[in-house]
Amino acid sequence: MKMTKGQCLCGAVTVQVPEACVHDVSVCHCNMCRQWGGGPLLAVECKHDVVLHGEENVTHYRSSEWAERTFCRICGTHLYYLLLETQTYELSAGIFPDDRKRLVSQIYIESKPDFYDFAQQTPMLTEQDILDQFNSNS
Repeated sequence: MKMTKGQCLCGAVTVQVPEACVHDVSVCHCNMCRQWGGGPLLAVECKHDVVLHGEENVTHYRSSEWAERTFCRICGTHLYYLLLETQTYELSAGIFPDDRKRLVSQIYIESKPDFYDFAQQTPMLTEQDILDQFNSNS
């Protein structure tokens, strides 16, 4: 399996994941993601084979009952949003090289403010759509 590497702004934290994980970018427009990063979260999903180096520089923040957000304690780069039950990583798309990425979905679309839009046409899911999917997988 071919791996790819990403890193925070200062290089204190590196993340290695299967290359196949980093091509499909999803957007979350929820209020918490926008407050966390000043805009929507653009993330790539990896469920397995996530290897962190420099973990002593990672700060974890439990933002809800089901997830935590992490960032580099040195430079502040947002690293990932982790769904605790499934150990699914939503890694910041910006920490990986920009080659061959495509926008594939948007969630919490009802929370998106009017001051920005994405040109690409993607599936757009509401908070209720996400909750329904989560509950059907439980």
